[in-house]
Amino acid sequence: MTNQQNVVVFDLKPRGVRHVLPPSSLPVAKPLSRQDIKMLLMKRFETEKAGAKINAWVDSMRASSPTRIKSTASLLPETDEKSSWIVHHPSALSMFEQIVAASKGKQIVMFLDYDGTLSPIVEDPDQAFMPREMRAALRDVARYFPTAIVTGRCRDKVYSFVKLAGLYYAGSHGMDIKGPSKSCKYKKGNQGVLFQPASEFLPMIDKSWAALAEQVRSVLNEYPKLKLTQGRLVLEIRPTIKWDKGRALEFLLEALGYANSNDVLPVYIGDDRTDEDAFKVLRDRGQGFGILVSKVPKETNAFYSLQEPSEVKEFLRRLVDWKKLSQQAP
Repeated sequence: MTNQQNVVVFDLKPRGVRHVLPPSSLPVAKPLSRQDIKMLLMKRFETEKAGAKINAWVDSMRASSPTRIKSTASLLPETDEKSSWIVHHPSALSMFEQIVAASKGKQIVMFLDYDGTLSPIVEDPDQAFMPREMRAALRDVARYFPTAIVTGRCRDKVYSFVKLAGLYYAGSHGMDIKGPSKSCKYKKGNQGVLFQPASEFLPMIDKSWAALAEQVRSVLNEYPKLKLTQGRLVLEIRPTIKWDKGRALEFLLEALGYANSNDVLPVYIGDDRTDEDAFKVLRDRGQGFGILVSKVPKETNAFYSLQEPSEVKEFLRRLVDWKKLSQQAP
């Protein structure tokens, strides 16, 4: 080659490109011999061959492993189900303004389950203590709104957990209801409610209790007036009378003077299957809202949802804050 000729430069990288550069951009180099060019071409061929093997190996690994797209696709049904469920049962926190707007000119009455709603679910039912922050939120709610706890537990037991005097307590799914003291400012009806529609069955239940511990179903065959129902992690014996949390809700509304009133907005928050009776009552009445506490989609008659007790606490606090501000408004 002479200085008047272009210099040919070989790029030895895989998929390289030959560049033709003018002589002014490079120092003058000695001409390559035929043997040098042959060696360069052989090295490039070996490099590209090795690169092809690597690419084939990578492709093989990709083919034998689940791809990111496949992994994501397998989750789509669950995601779609959750999204669809949330559309029909949106968070009561995100819909808070709509809920309180519906209470304009009405008295909000709060109904709450205990286990899984005011307290976390625990293995030992005797350890289902309500957090201190939740008790404070519940106490504040009861100051501004008539408030009732409706639970499958016996009334005395749930009271030992809550220890707030200004509430209504409906134990045994509403078969044992007691109201707050006569000084309760929300009472429009009878003072000091005490309602036990199944009291006549108590001796019968007590008589069979020892045997029930070992052979529940066989013993109940001898008592046709008793029935066995299942709640959360517990078997329950109830009299064969038509009474449930929905009936308890209706009774409490009547006791408060709101039996057939349009001036009330009941709000029921619960997480258990037994709370569905109360949700259905509110839906059938076309009055008030049921709020299901659940992290997973469930068939429910509730209108809204909350994921866990901490969100219940947040909802109660927001309700109190809203009430305080509404009272301060001119």
